[in-house]
Amino acid sequence: MKRSGFKPRTKPMARGSWSRKDAPLPDTPLRRSRMKSRVKKPTVAEGSKYLAACQGEPCFLRMRGCLGAGETVVPCHSNQARHGKGMGIKAKHEFTVPGCANCHSLLDQGPGLREHKFAAWDIAFEAWVPVRARKMGIELQEAA
Repeated sequence: MKRSGFKPRTKPMARGSWSRKDAPLPDTPLRRSRMKSRVKKPTVAEGSKYLAACQGEPCFLRMRGCLGAGETVVPCHSNQARHGKGMGIKAKHEFTVPGCANCHSLLDQGPGLREHKFAAWDIAFEAWVPVRARKMGIELQEAA
């Protein structure tokens, strides 16, 4: 079957607006603006120090079915949008709390109201921040 839509051009293509007579003169003030600088994203090493601080700590979440301390303690990221959580995006590593495997699964996939989970995480984070600061050698900034 022969296509009839593709033929050689019979007329030359029309000239675009890029012709030389429309080009600005070199001494005119029309110049490109500078590229905006991007916000520096934290490197893996900067974020991993917060995750490493959770190792060897007891569970701070203390939800129903808590295993306490042990080898199952993992860093539990916040599920709140104000901490950088989004669709398919984890919260920043600085918003982590050590929690056992059971508490971590209850926090992420467990039944319960979102407000209750947020409240449990916030209480645990308030208790964890001074411990983490001592462990990492960070000075806490007091609110003025």
